[in-house]
Amino acid sequence: MKKFIFLFLSIISFKLSAQEVNIIPQPVELRPGAFPSDKFKINNSTTIRILDSTAVNAAIFLKNYIANHYNLNLEVSNNLVGTKGNAINLIISDQLYKNSDKYFVSVLSSTVNAGASSPQGLFYAVQTIIQLLPTNADKEISIPSVDIIDYPRFGYRGMHLDVSRHFFNVDFVKQYIDYLALHKMNYFHWHLTDDHGWRIEIKKYPKLTEIGAWRDGSIIGLWPGKGNENIKYQVLPKTVKITPNDAVLKTDGIKHGGFYTQDEIKDVIDYAAKRYITIIPEIEMPAHSMALLAAYPELGTEPNKKYEVAQTWGMMNKYNNVLQASDTTFKFLENVLTEVMALFPSQYIHLGGDEASKIWWKQSAASQEIMSSNGLKNESELQSYFIRRMEKFVNSKGKTIIGWNEILQGGLAPNAIVMSWQGEKGGVDAAKQKHKAIMTPEDKMYFNHAQFVKEDSLTANKFSPLIDVYNYEPVPAELTAEQATYIWGGQGCLWSEYITSREKVQYLLFPRLDALSEILWSPKGKRNYPDFQKRLKTQFKRYDLMGITYSKRYLEN
Repeated sequence: MKKFIFLFLSIISFKLSAQEVNIIPQPVELRPGAFPSDKFKINNSTTIRILDSTAVNAAIFLKNYIANHYNLNLEVSNNLVGTKGNAINLIISDQLYKNSDKYFVSVLSSTVNAGASSPQGLFYAVQTIIQLLPTNADKEISIPSVDIIDYPRFGYRGMHLDVSRHFFNVDFVKQYIDYLALHKMNYFHWHLTDDHGWRIEIKKYPKLTEIGAWRDGSIIGLWPGKGNENIKYQVLPKTVKITPNDAVLKTDGIKHGGFYTQDEIKDVIDYAAKRYITIIPEIEMPAHSMALLAAYPELGTEPNKKYEVAQTWGMMNKYNNVLQASDTTFKFLENVLTEVMALFPSQYIHLGGDEASKIWWKQSAASQEIMSSNGLKNESELQSYFIRRMEKFVNSKGKTIIGWNEILQGGLAPNAIVMSWQGEKGGVDAAKQKHKAIMTPEDKMYFNHAQFVKEDSLTANKFSPLIDVYNYEPVPAELTAEQATYIWGGQGCLWSEYITSREKVQYLLFPRLDALSEILWSPKGKRNYPDFQKRLKTQFKRYDLMGITYSKRYLEN
């Protein structure tokens, strides 16, 4: 058996491959097989063979993909010998690699051997096998002879989805997770609460979804709404200045909303776990809380105010969306997080912490009293006090918090991880303080921005073309080698202000997700944009096979 497992070690060749192989993200090592002209042909007699039950998940995923896209129903067998026909052997052995994400794929004419030391490593091998399959289901289904050894550069490879501005149902969230799996991503940041809708059932506080999950309309056109109602194309210079006072707040009057029950949340978590993706839930605080305050106004800095779920975007300084830093608020949030942490097995809970306008605490006598009684010098220290208080509770439950880079204001909580979106400074500061950092700078990693100077539908009024995404380097040059070890990885963000359909999600996501996956998985030295563009041509054909919408204007280049 040991000899069988290490068969791939003897299959090394430096001949040019007779067949082109296009894989995204680019593997660490990819060589032609021992007999480059050979192909492994998949037909009804092909068997997927596994050694033990830990490989079942990867085997079933591959079986289902082939069934869905090539109309072949392959047998999965736990017998590595004695089966008829050719075979795809999926092997898990702790003798292979110390790195649990590392895998190999070796293709011969009669067998495909894929192995790793862990189930997730084997799952990554399966994603590579999928990208070796033809993109035309009507032709012969074969895989070229190659040898691949591969492993990721970064431990955190994340993608975000905002379901507060526009709600997406469970079926689509699962589809989104499959997109991440295909690209070997391992974290899904689920933005569940914001000013525009509370999307997760909390049984102790039913008004969060009875009231907070619904809004009476959405702003028309591009925020701030002035003169954009009938826009078809936008010219998107990088320097566009808009202020809330310029806004003409016209809304469509259409009720919008939705939420996930706790049973649905559990279902999605289980689905992601089978794809080795950890879901990180985000519960926004202390700002971006209009939906919460609409349900429980007593938690705001203006307790007698009638709050409403927000119908427009960009309200940081115009509308009071900030929670009061009171014991009552903290107890409420602790109860919310208790239910959230019971649902999500993730070690990490995202608490937001961004865009908390200090003017609302300045204007609140109660806030000023809280500051005085706790010896806080200013409102930035009050924000730090708020986040530290919540971190202490989350830590007491054995979890770790993540926050946007504003949690650095007033002093960083002791164990917090910083997600840097306002450029790289937050990540640099966190790394220098020996805190983990996740890099998601808005100008490169926000996929709700336009991909082209003239877009064919409404997007955020900023510009993040594919080449800028691909050329982004997550480790800032100013960090020392030791400090660089605290850059945990990176993440793309997809905010849904102007996204109302799954097709629009796909259009904005692809192919920028392809670029992101290569940034976070492949060795820095193997990144090559012209070669990436070439490989994208094959990936686009695969998206056609899978029925995925993407930015086809890239085919013109």
